Amino acid sequence: MPIYEGVYGLLAEFNTPTDLVNATEQARAAGYRRMECYTPYPVEEAAEALNFHKTRVPLLCLLGGLMGVTTAFLMQTWINVWAYPLNIAGRPLFSWPAFIIPAYEWTILFAGFSAGLGMLGLNGLPQLYHPVFNAPNFRNGATTDKFFLCLEASDPKFSLGETRTFLEQFPAVSVVEVDH
Repeated sequence: MPIYEGVYGLLAEFNTPTDLVNATEQARAAGYRRMECYTPYPVEEAAEALNFHKTRVPLLCLLGGLMGVTTAFLMQTWINVWAYPLNIAGRPLFSWPAFIIPAYEWTILFAGFSAGLGMLGLNGLPQLYHPVFNAPNFRNGATTDKFFLCLEASDPKFSLGETRTFLEQFPAVSVVEVDH
């Protein structure tokens, strides 16, 4: 794979989501793997055409919830049994039924934080700069009414000339080079 200094990829602009999905499916069939679609609203067919993988956020949420319930039970056990034991009317020091409601709250808290922070981390956010904003037509059309397919230069199949020819065979409004 040749290295293209300063080139992030090629960006094709489409007027309809159908054209975008068709181009994405054909790019995947042609062997391109490093590509991204940009749309003003969710297009499920584009995600399927990209072969979008499953997310790991639910697993992070589960692990955060388990960590929350464990932390709550251990904290309450340590406080009530060892650190500050109180003998109230002869009740046992380890009264686990009383620990359930705070443990439930900590489960929700930890699961929520791990889901939110995990989603941000897995998405690579906050990302203050992205090369596609250097494309002249991207900034105005990506959030209103245009659909974009970016084939990245880091793809092993990427060749500047061949990839441009490949993208120009579709009904693209324009195909522009995206600089870093």
